[in-house]
Amino acid sequence: MSELEKAFRKFAVYGDTAATGNDMTGKNFSKMLKECGVMDGKCVTSTDVDIVFNKVKNKSARNITFSEFQEAIKELSVKRFKGKSPEEALQATHQLMEGKEPGNVGATKAVAAGAVDRLTDTSKYTGSHKERFDESGKGKGIAGRADVHENTGYVGNYKGAGTYDKSH
Repeated sequence: MSELEKAFRKFAVYGDTAATGNDMTGKNFSKMLKECGVMDGKCVTSTDVDIVFNKVKNKSARNITFSEFQEAIKELSVKRFKGKSPEEALQATHQLMEGKEPGNVGATKAVAAGAVDRLTDTSKYTGSHKERFDESGKGKGIAGRADVHENTGYVGNYKGAGTYDKSH
């Protein structure tokens, strides 16, 4: 298996747990060309990529096979490397793509920004919100959110509950 085919298979299964690696979606095709530097936004745009993808795939299919992928690369390489012969352009495109893997560029990461730290610091809470946490900053659960009533018969806030001498 060539380096280009290995790269094709890696991008084909990216983001899809059910993918086998034998065919690639248009989204992954576009991602591959963008990350490998074939789609540069000037000579080869996302529109060009979508047009070529739809041209090489079968009418009823949603994905392209490796052989269709190679046809698409031939068309796009001529556009990407103007002035070179088709063979040289194809070779240059192959060099851009060989050995590449899909990256998680721009993926969402947990941010520990100042605002998040301030909002989650329980020592800065005041008023009724302060009662929701114990001294260590751990939440009390329902006891911190609602007044839990004890049906003992005593008036609320009476401090001497349970002190009445039962011998009388």
